[in-house]
Amino acid sequence: MRHYGIIGNPLGHSWSARLFNERFERKGIEAEYTLHPLTELTKRTLDDLIRMHRLEGFNVTIPYKQTVIPLLDEVDECAARIGAVNVVKVDWTGDDYRLIGYNTDYIGFRESLLPVVRGMGKRRALVLGTGGAARAVAYALSTPWDAEDWTAWKVRMVSRQAGDSPYDRLTYNELTEHIVRQSRFIVNCTPLGMYPETDACPVIPYEGIGCGHILYDCIYNPEETLFLRKGRERGATTLNGKEMLALQARAAWKIWDN
Repeated sequence: MRHYGIIGNPLGHSWSARLFNERFERKGIEAEYTLHPLTELTKRTLDDLIRMHRLEGFNVTIPYKQTVIPLLDEVDECAARIGAVNVVKVDWTGDDYRLIGYNTDYIGFRESLLPVVRGMGKRRALVLGTGGAARAVAYALSTPWDAEDWTAWKVRMVSRQAGDSPYDRLTYNELTEHIVRQSRFIVNCTPLGMYPETDACPVIPYEGIGCGHILYDCIYNPEETLFLRKGRERGATTLNGKEMLALQARAAWKIWDN
């Protein structure tokens, strides 16, 4: 039996175990995937977890996508550029192992987005948040791709506080209705609205959103967040993170099973 899992806190919203275990059963793979909520992430807690369950790989979610990096032996080039890791491969040699970090969030996001942006004009995006998911989304949008009808986007990240960033950065207080109106693609990468606190959403000028907008929420539980509902009510096209989850998981399995 092969063992995989996910670390983060909280994990009550996560569909990853169901997603992977259904795949294992469908494909006849002798493996299991389990949730491992950690109240703190240290070299010792991670080592204890890996050895106790003999993990061969694990996903990383909020709030550890950035803090896990110093605990790894190696980081893939794309994950290093993004500055966040959501997939770790455990490479065992006897009783010793090496941890190699990857990022498949940007793959899942980009592939889920491609069908809805074909023929879109000015590609200006607002990315709400500056955590691990936001970094992956910004990287995916701003990096050229050889897929048909894909060009790099002009990305502006939005955060609660000003700070350094490789992308243009605004605070929520600086985000005006005009900026929202000009930015036809808005991605929520914050946990606001995630189960069980479903009555929350990013505070932005929703008055600037119209039928030409696409709103994308990396959250998939609930399937329609308050952020998406507000956009839909103003005529925007809306997408949740369910397909992104499935696509990044498929990419993660290719890494683990290689």
